[in-house]
Amino acid sequence: MNIAVLGAGLVGKHIALDLSNDKNYHITSIDINSTNLEFLKKQNIKTLLCDVSDSEKLHRELTNFEIVVNAVPGFLGFNSLIEIIKCGKNVVDIAFYDNDPFELRDLAISKNVTAIVDCGVSPGLSNLLIGYAASLLDELKTVKIYVGGLPENKDGLYDYKAVFSPTDVLEEYTRPARVIENGSQIVKPPLSEIEKIEFDRIGVLEAFNSDGLRTLLKTVNAENMVEKTLRYPGHANKIKLLSDSGFLDKKEILVKGVKVSPFYFTAEMLKRKWKFIESDYDITVLRVLVEGSKDGHRIKYQFDLFDDYDKKNNVHSMARTTGYTASTFVRMMANDMFQKRGVFPPEFFGTNSQIKSYIIQGLESKGIIVQEKKIALN
Repeated sequence: MNIAVLGAGLVGKHIALDLSNDKNYHITSIDINSTNLEFLKKQNIKTLLCDVSDSEKLHRELTNFEIVVNAVPGFLGFNSLIEIIKCGKNVVDIAFYDNDPFELRDLAISKNVTAIVDCGVSPGLSNLLIGYAASLLDELKTVKIYVGGLPENKDGLYDYKAVFSPTDVLEEYTRPARVIENGSQIVKPPLSEIEKIEFDRIGVLEAFNSDGLRTLLKTVNAENMVEKTLRYPGHANKIKLLSDSGFLDKKEILVKGVKVSPFYFTAEMLKRKWKFIESDYDITVLRVLVEGSKDGHRIKYQFDLFDDYDKKNNVHSMARTTGYTASTFVRMMANDMFQKRGVFPPEFFGTNSQIKSYIIQGLESKGIIVQEKKIALN
């Protein structure tokens, strides 16, 4: 089977590498960055230099592929997804864009395409777990997601390093956070309602509102639902200072006769501060809480994931947890375990015990372990 991976960044390259381990798959990595592709060439993976924003060229290049993985930065992600579907290609999508993927449902059906969207760690694995827990309950009361990718060691400045596009990180820090409160969708400022939470193996982290519910806002019927990003304490206030000072404004300003977007200037500067170097290791922390009732009894399901840098294979934890979730969904799709056409987020598959088990077991085979607790509340 021929599989194309669009994007050869820190996550995309490891999706390609993981899938290339299966002799039944012929992998091609597609990117505009020749340096990224050179790394994969050395791993004997076929590469293709291509600007994915050139839709005409992209259509030509995707002709001979059965499945496409969309692992490009968020600002390219939605348009890339549209073009992949227009090509009639099944797709697993991890791009972090602010558009509604359900807008493409009719297009996907008309092109006989299965599009699995938001297929990373969160959104992604978290959605799968929520769908699974919801299927075990008669009624949902509360859903909470806490997730963060962090450097193993603090640097004393931002205490943060970005394993994916800094632009996408700043998008997360600037998008208003959609949450569900008392059955209604409301919007809260990003970086707001900071709380402190203690985790085994790492200690106290801060959690703040972020716009990560995405498809869950339409697919899960819970009275209260929120997603919060995890960082080392103090990080949110540093980003707030940048935001309040105008450094995260996208509107261009004139600087010595040159138009500059403060947002993209800041992203470029932080790229240097947040870049992982060879000696940097990262960790991923995920906690999902789903509370509801079953047969009149109040129950809470708690799912915890702690993952760290793979020092043996030199793979960042965020690349593992995001990329291997996506590659496992690709294998599920390649094995014809799901054949419906349209747009499907991971929570949809959490209700299918066979597929849910396949994904969880696939991650476990990579050493990515989700701990599950069932807690009686009355």
